[in-house]
Amino acid sequence: MLLENKTAVIYGGGGSIGGAMARAFAAEGARVFLAGRTPATLDAVADGIRGAGGLAETARVDALDEAAVNGWVDSVAETAGSVDISVNVISQDALFVPMIEMPVGDFARSMEKVARSFLQTTQAAARHMVKQGSGVILHFGGADPGNRMAGMGTVQIGADMVEAMRRQWACELGPHSVRVLSMRTGGIPESMPDVPEIAPVKEQMVDATLLKRAATLTDVGRVAAFLVSDHAASLTSTQVNISAGALVD
Repeated sequence: MLLENKTAVIYGGGGSIGGAMARAFAAEGARVFLAGRTPATLDAVADGIRGAGGLAETARVDALDEAAVNGWVDSVAETAGSVDISVNVISQDALFVPMIEMPVGDFARSMEKVARSFLQTTQAAARHMVKQGSGVILHFGGADPGNRMAGMGTVQIGADMVEAMRRQWACELGPHSVRVLSMRTGGIPESMPDVPEIAPVKEQMVDATLLKRAATLTDVGRVAAFLVSDHAASLTSTQVNISAGALVD
């Protein structure tokens, strides 16, 4: 049980990535608190975890609402006694538009959502982790400094912003024994809609890998559980590549 007696908060816990992490954390003994804006999807994940014998609770929280985020995290700390793991995997407003055609206002709003949500959720957790003298903040997505693909719009830029924040947070929180990490992928086909028009994209993701298999949601959960556990105590300020060789370091 890698995460026995640990408390995890997951923003976007009702989504495919957040749900995969929540299930993996709970299976390793963590008590998971899932936040999001859609109760039905949060409850579906939580019910599955509880059905498997795990501990899960849900709350409707907007990760862009500073007061709501702080209030929720404070309540989790009071209820559980600690905040050991914080993950933000809320959906972003991706704009796949060439930069030369990008509406300035749309770009600014997209970037603000990334900056605001990651700053607020990390601040809320970090306040408790610093007092505890321990904790892990995990980001998902990662940056690709060797990107050569046009038309990525705000996606790559947003990921780079998160990685820059991850590096700065790691510097500031490291002296308090708080680790900050991110997971880097080449895409998770399993998390995408199962419709005919998406099938070629999924095939391209697999073809781009060295292993000729893309990472699965199970892979995401298992690696994430290891990274936030004490078994990865020497890892901070780095991104862990689970792209199956699609992104080569």
